[in-house]
Amino acid sequence: MAVEGGAAAGSLRMVWLELTSECQLFCTHCYAASGPGRGHGSMTAADWVAVLEQAAALGAGHAVLIGGEPTLYPDLGRVVRAALGLGMAVEVYSNLVRVTAAMWELFSVPGVSLATSWYSDDRGQHAVITGGRDTWRQTWANIGEAVRRGIPVRAGVVDGIVGGQRADEAVRELGALGVVDVGRDMARQFGRGTVPDPSQACGQCGQCGRGVLAVLPDGSVTPCPLTRWLTAGNVRDVPLGEIAGGPLAAVTGELRPVGACNPDCQPACPPAGLCSPKCRPVSECRPACGPSCQPQCVPNTACRPLCAPSSCRPSIK
Repeated sequence: MAVEGGAAAGSLRMVWLELTSECQLFCTHCYAASGPGRGHGSMTAADWVAVLEQAAALGAGHAVLIGGEPTLYPDLGRVVRAALGLGMAVEVYSNLVRVTAAMWELFSVPGVSLATSWYSDDRGQHAVITGGRDTWRQTWANIGEAVRRGIPVRAGVVDGIVGGQRADEAVRELGALGVVDVGRDMARQFGRGTVPDPSQACGQCGQCGRGVLAVLPDGSVTPCPLTRWLTAGNVRDVPLGEIAGGPLAAVTGELRPVGACNPDCQPACPPAGLCSPKCRPVSECRPACGPSCQPQCVPNTACRPLCAPSSCRPSIK
């Protein structure tokens, strides 16, 4: 069965929807180079709902809502409920700096989970990385509130951003707070951390565009939020199924091979799923940037699986 003359149903597993480029923070390594004053882009809420409908018809069972900071997008609730209504699980990837009462109510709806990035147990380091604010206190308090409310939450610790970064301590800190899904990654060469020519950047997982895609705030479709310089089309002009049916594969083919930078020294994947900068062949660690597939349980509700398999679960922010 084809969808809108393009890709076959069942060809898509997960979509990233980058709802906005606006963010309260100015993180030094941000893959999207988002920040204050960047705006929400040209996609309307109706456009995002249409994308979700087309993605669901292609088989996508999971939508990850990213930014920028998705909680700043004024129609976040409409997008979340549209995805849930289509039978999709939803993850909101937020910096968790500020969460309103209405947002907590939204995040508590069955089928919704949270993800966030964490950097250090040292408040000073955390502030340098996120742009000179007391984000350690704000994000820490809201991670704890999510755990207290029983909202599924995963956290990614991104290492290698500043010298002497206390990433190991950050991982232990999150575990002590009660976060059971903690991944770890090294900073990658995208966005503000990029090399002069983004096509020469290292750090993609090798699964870009394979059952996944990202839609950016202007409607551009790319294999992954990290590979945003590669656009396969725009959903405001062409149906998603048509883009996923050919152009997406074509631009994905332009990516550098996963091991091109150093084929013998890539992040390792210990059994616990934590990435570390040890040297192992890249074939042993092909990290994915989306949610893990471990069952997530909310108190007093049924357990539900999150459907983006990954043996190594790094953060993408």
